[in-house]
Amino acid sequence: MRRRPKAITVAGVGLLGLVVLWLGINLIQEPADFFRVSFIGLTNGSVYALVALGYTLVYGILQLINFAHGDVFALGGLLSATLILDLFDVGSGSSPGTIALAIGGSLLVAVAFSSTLNTTVELVGYRRLRNAPRLAPLITAVGMSFILQNVGLYFWGPNYTSIEPLISREPAFTIGGVEFQWDNLAVTMLTVPLLLGLTWLVTSTRQGKAMRATSQDMEAAAMMGINVNRTISFTFALAGGLAGAAGLIYVLQFTTVRFDQGFQLGLIAFTAAVLGGIGNLAGAVVGGVLIGFIEAFSDGLAFLSPGANWTRSIVFGVLIAVLVFRPEGLLGERTPEGA
Repeated sequence: MRRRPKAITVAGVGLLGLVVLWLGINLIQEPADFFRVSFIGLTNGSVYALVALGYTLVYGILQLINFAHGDVFALGGLLSATLILDLFDVGSGSSPGTIALAIGGSLLVAVAFSSTLNTTVELVGYRRLRNAPRLAPLITAVGMSFILQNVGLYFWGPNYTSIEPLISREPAFTIGGVEFQWDNLAVTMLTVPLLLGLTWLVTSTRQGKAMRATSQDMEAAAMMGINVNRTISFTFALAGGLAGAAGLIYVLQFTTVRFDQGFQLGLIAFTAAVLGGIGNLAGAVVGGVLIGFIEAFSDGLAFLSPGANWTRSIVFGVLIAVLVFRPEGLLGERTPEGA
């Protein structure tokens, strides 16, 4: 394995030191503001993590980048907003019980819809291309993305679909001068059980073992009696369900969604998956949360903050830096050259 040039290593360590120094100065100058911004970053990062997990699940089992995944997220968000507006007819003045019922019902429908949609994408677009040259499914994935965008445009139009804020933005409690708002807490409370449930499913159930066996060696898994087609369909359904849940959570947090929302957020979530090590579930979560922190710190810190105009550039700059120093991602497994 070739050694990295010493100058690059020194430059990387120096850059990391400057970032740590910058964060330390902000923490010392405005500790309450620093922790407030950090909590916002954690909240946003948890949404990125949910979407990134969908990318990494599919890549782990098929070595396929499902570019349509972000659009499944957007359609799940649009459906959630429509259910909240038209079926449950709730607003900011509704009772807490009615709001909880609307959120729970919308979550179930969005997860079921997105799971079915993602499974259909696999069945129609990818199944017959498993043994094709790798460029064929990649082009198909891009085509599927455009198809789903146009489906959203046809049914919901070009304008944003908006709901009233259903969760209070008032502080739930204050610790050391840091206000923790209800809406951010709600996002965290919705996201954490989903992440824990996914971890349990993949690591502790027969279906999870089938997924891991299929990802390691599809032919050997089939010889051992595992239904590979069903396992892959289940993986797409699981990834789609996470995208649907993320769509609802996004709508609750930001109150608006549009047919092309999945392109930008999907790109960020894919970046999170690559950053953490695509194919690694923990890496997707770490990558999502890290990007949430990067965005929040860039937008919201007081001392020498780059500002919102530079946020996207910084996110992708961090990705490039990680790929230069650790191409397999933060938690990905290093593979020998020529393997």
